Amino acid sequence: MVRMSAEERRESVVRAAMSEFARGGYHGTSTEAIAKRVGVSQPYLFRLFPNKQAIFLAAAIRCTEEIRDLFASVSDGLSGEAAKEAMADAYSRLIAEEPERLQMQMQVSLAVAAAEAAGDHEFGVRVRATWMDLYDTLRIPLGGDARVVADFLAHGMLINTLSAMGFPMSHRIWEGLAPSAEAERRAQG
Repeated sequence: MVRMSAEERRESVVRAAMSEFARGGYHGTSTEAIAKRVGVSQPYLFRLFPNKQAIFLAAAIRCTEEIRDLFASVSDGLSGEAAKEAMADAYSRLIAEEPERLQMQMQVSLAVAAAEAAGDHEFGVRVRATWMDLYDTLRIPLGGDARVVADFLAHGMLINTLSAMGFPMSHRIWEGLAPSAEAERRAQG
């Protein structure tokens, strides 16, 4: 049996935490559930991370970084409308294929709002820094126009909301919103 290094185990915890927090949110997810999913004890979990908030923060940052990396990858060598369409299509596929990704994003928004309301501003600062990195990554292929980036992100938030509400991609509400939904409807005739 090959033993995992602490870094490999830490990675396993982040992945498990993304799944658990996506479903249960910050307050509805126990560190016991995360430890069980990874196959470690809670004390070991807390040797890897100082507390539950640190685990959530690592999962939140990872989720955003992976979306940022996806956008950078699919828009590489593209610009303007071509980059925008490539990123929108990739994101639509991602949330359709990995709904936990969408759920995690929604949980992050709720957790930041709750932390800020409770006076914990450091948590929000860290999450917002990751989102600013995503924003800056989008600016380059979208031509540097802040309004275009804002429209792209606003469009994405609408997609997130409709997906979270459970509208299937074949529903008419998606008309004109998601490239994948358009292609799916055309294929269905």
